[in-house]
Amino acid sequence: MIEEGRALFLQIAESVEDSIIERSLPEEGQAPSTNELAAFYRINPATAAKGVNMLVDKGVLYKRRGIGMFVAPGARDLLLEERRTVFADRFVDPLLAEARKLGLGPDDLTRLIRDRAATAPIATPTEGAER
Repeated sequence: MIEEGRALFLQIAESVEDSIIERSLPEEGQAPSTNELAAFYRINPATAAKGVNMLVDKGVLYKRRGIGMFVAPGARDLLLEERRTVFADRFVDPLLAEARKLGLGPDDLTRLIRDRAATAPIATPTEGAER
């Protein structure tokens, strides 16, 4: 899971986010501790803490004093909205710009996407979430 060239704390945060989006870590459910994450990924606990703290700052996780970290209510919706925005910025906007250059309208794009989707292999939920 660990990728070279990307900050480890970002990868840890993204992994927890993926678990929330996939519902394997439900809202109000207890999140893995910093020490658990550090042991699992074989990284420094301070690095794992940086990723967890990033999620706390975003409002995805919250701390129950003396108990641990928990997934905040509404965290999944927050993450989905954030990822949809990133998806649109990264993929849809460039697609639309290129379509304009080619003289393709919305109906043309819809047809192209439907045709490609009909012949594309279906990804499982975990495959679609991989980076």
